[in-house]
Amino acid sequence: MVRVKDSVVATSSRALVLTETGCPPRYYLPSDDVKMDLLRSSTTTSHCPFKGDAVYWSVDTGDGLAEDVVWSYPEPFPQVQQIAGRLAFWAEKPGVTLEVKGQGA
Repeated sequence: MVRVKDSVVATSSRALVLTETGCPPRYYLPSDDVKMDLLRSSTTTSHCPFKGDAVYWSVDTGDGLAEDVVWSYPEPFPQVQQIAGRLAFWAEKPGVTLEVKGQGA
């Protein structure tokens, strides 16, 4: 489950987990498991030499915007093709809580 502030933004049992050196595990969720109506497209982008180009969203919980806390790789590199179109949440950002099997991640 993913919460932003006090709002549940995603619930999934179908996450794909990627681990990267120096980073916590990243959980990529299918968009069907995310409340997409709470997401606002951002102009922020980034590039990862292992995954490709990412796009970002902010989350509008009704009591403020949590900026750039969600990202996705629309066209990832072939070695990580399984994350295409899935969404990941930046649990290190203030107000974002990620729980895996009832435990904080």
